[in-house]
Amino acid sequence: MKIYGINALLNLISNFLFIFIAFAALQSLRLDRYIAPSKQKNFKWLLVLIAVAIGYQCSSFFLDFINNVKNLSYLI
Repeated sequence: MKIYGINALLNLISNFLFIFIAFAALQSLRLDRYIAPSKQKNFKWLLVLIAVAIGYQCSSFFLDFINNVKNLSYLI
């Protein structure tokens, strides 16, 4: 049962890490200068949602890759 807890912790850390990386990358594009000042608040929420989507997909790929590498030992 302890292995499930470790796996859950790894998933949470990976998700938050990749979401943070995606958010930082999106902010570095400086797309806010193309948005009207009255719509800045909505645009920031959009950036957060896009960062969550991109970060979750990257995290899922990373975790699936690690899981597949671990499962390669069953091939032999």
